[in-house]
Order: sequence, then C-alpha cells, then structure tokens
Amino acid sequence: MANFRTIDQLDPKGKRVLVRVDFNVPMQDGEVTDATRIERAAVTLKELMGKGAKVVALSHFGRPKGNVEPAMSLAPIARALGKALGGIEVAFGKDCIGPDAEATVGGVQEGGIALLENLRFHVGEEKNVPAFADALAAMGDVYVNDAFSCSHRAHASITGLAERLPTFAGRLMEAELKALTNAIGGASRPVAALVGGAKVSSKLDVLGHLLDKVDVLIIGGGMANTFLHAKGIDVGKSLCEKDLADTARSILEKAQAKRVRILLPVDGVVAMRFEQHAEHRVVPIGQVGAEEMVLDIGPDSAAAVEAALVDCRTLLWNGPLGAFEVEPFDKGTVAVAQAAAKLTDDGRLLSVAGGGDTVAALAHAGVLERFSYVSTAGGAFLEFIEGKDLPGVAALSR
Repeated sequence: MANFRTIDQLDPKGKRVLVRVDFNVPMQDGEVTDATRIERAAVTLKELMGKGAKVVALSHFGRPKGNVEPAMSLAPIARALGKALGGIEVAFGKDCIGPDAEATVGGVQEGGIALLENLRFHVGEEKNVPAFADALAAMGDVYVNDAFSCSHRAHASITGLAERLPTFAGRLMEAELKALTNAIGGASRPVAALVGGAKVSSKLDVLGHLLDKVDVLIIGGGMANTFLHAKGIDVGKSLCEKDLADTARSILEKAQAKRVRILLPVDGVVAMRFEQHAEHRVVPIGQVGAEEMVLDIGPDSAAAVEAALVDCRTLLWNGPLGAFEVEPFDKGTVAVAQAAAKLTDDGRLLSVAGGGDTVAALAHAGVLERFSYVSTAGGAFLEFIEGKDLPGVAALSR
C-alpha cells in the first residue's frame, strides 16, 4: 500500500478543505434512492467540520460529457447530504468553478460545508485540463481524497488537485486501502478468493493476479461455464465464452503449478428460460440438457464452497455465484454469503468484498453489515485486485 498521509496529520481549522467524494448514487424522480455512498462519506466530512474546517465537497454524477444536464445536477444530493450530516443545510454552488462557485466557497464558515455542482459539466474534469484543475485548486488550501471508487481515473479532481495542494486520504479512502491491502497482500493464510460474474474476459487480469496471492480460487457465475467448457463439459445454452477455452485451460494449469486449489461447480440449477420462478431443476454438472442454461450453483457446490471457507482465514469476494437478481437462481449466492457472514461473526474469517453486483448480492442475502469490509467501488476495486497502480492512490503518496 502506498505511503500516504491521512487526516490524522491535518489540522483543518480555518482551512478551506476540498474533499473529493463519490456521490454518483442511484436517483429517481429527483430523489436519492440509495444513500450508502453519501452516508459513508459523511464520516470524513463530519470529522473535518467538527475540527473547524471550511469543507467543500466535490463530486461527479453520471456522464454528461462536459455539458450542463439539469437531470444530472447535484442539487438533490445536497439535500440528502444534509440529512446524512444530521439534518443541517448544505450550501450548494451552481457551478464547480468560476464566480458562483467562488462565492459559495467564500460563504462557508468554520465548521460549515458546501457542495459544488457536477464536476463533469466541464470537459476539463475528465481530460484533466490544467486550467480546470487550477481553478478547482484556487478554492482550497488542502485536498482530501475520499473517493477510492473514482481513483482509477486520472481526472482533474483526482490527480490534478493532488499535484497542486497538500493532499490527505479521507477515512473512507483509508479504510478501503487498509481492507484491500490486508485481504490481498498481508492476509492471514489460507486465503480464498471467490470470483463470479458473467464473463471471464472481464476478470482475466484479476484471475491471473490472484493466483500469486491465494490458496483457494472459487469460480462461479456465468464465467464458471467457460471453465467447465474448457474441461470438455457440455453446458448446453448457458452463457459461455467458448473462444476463451484455451485461456481458461491456461489458468487451470497455472493454478495447478502454483498449488492453488480451484473450485468449480459440481452441480447447477438449470432452466430453459431466464425469468422469475421459471421451471427449473438441479442436475450434476455434465448432465445439462442441450436446451438448458446453468443459472446458479447447486446445493452440493454451495456446500463445497462453504466447507472450503471453514478452512480459510481470509476471503476476497467479487461477483455473484449465479443470476441472483431472479428467483430461484439466488439460492447459491445467498447460502455462501450467509456462511461467510457466520464465519466472520465467529471471528474465524476476514471477509472483504467489493464491486457493484457483489454489494447488491450481499445486500440481497442480508449480510452486507456482517462482512469485515464491503467496498462500494466497482472499477477501482477490480483494478486494485488486478495489481494495477491506481492514479488517485499513487497521487496520495507524492
């Protein structure tokens, strides 16, 4: 993990503190429908406000591509943020640079907070245009990055500000980096990684990097079908990247050479239609009908994963084991998630999970708060466990 300063090393009293947060949250009809990211960021914001900082929160929302899109305004988020901060009023700047933003920031008192408008209303944000970064930096005395989920992007508010102002990691950033580093680099052995999701192609780098870090690699979801196909097993009409069979075989061979145990499904829940409560059956892998799709792991597969986790001390989880969004194809993911949560409750397992689908799957299983740490980051989480340097994280150590 990069050597970086946290807000423990910052005396923010009286300073204008620019805090990069990730408020790219679900919205419907102008209302925030899931405030998880806002509530997590509130920890850092409250601490800075309590220490007398003049806090200025910066975020993007959606993909307006440099255009002002009223539907992507952060104004509704200012209201949700005020609620997360205990029912206070958050000053809102109708732009993130220029006279309106400067006036909004100028009006923030010690212990107060403002939220500026969507950074991506300006093309300078994503292109990291120096003049745009200069304009942002001119409104602050120090910079706090609390947006790990955005730190795989070299944008103006991520790396540009870190190059221009004294830089510190916020509490959420600090927690993310510690949890992921402990799970990947400094984990108690044996270590298990559960990698699911639809496609092998999107997780190739993850799988390759994890072979050097784990003792057990559990492969589920649609991507397991590609590995089963590579072993000569017919998976019917299941989602399967047959053109990656050679790649899958190579991963299996490397795992064997590194003495990493691979767990693939031994049975599956199959159906001829992918829809709610579709007619389905449980079959041993190898007995999937020509017109059937494997949509979840079966009970024997779930039991095998649970048994493997009992012998492990660390679990890194990314991706569901089946099509959990549609019943009854959620049972495998739910069973394994609850088993991992129980081991975590008992102090026998450090469980770290991340990625959008993973968060949704764990929430569906009712165990989101029982894992040791759950990251809301998507792309940044994947790139971190792929072993890549994240620009925003690297910038913290400068």
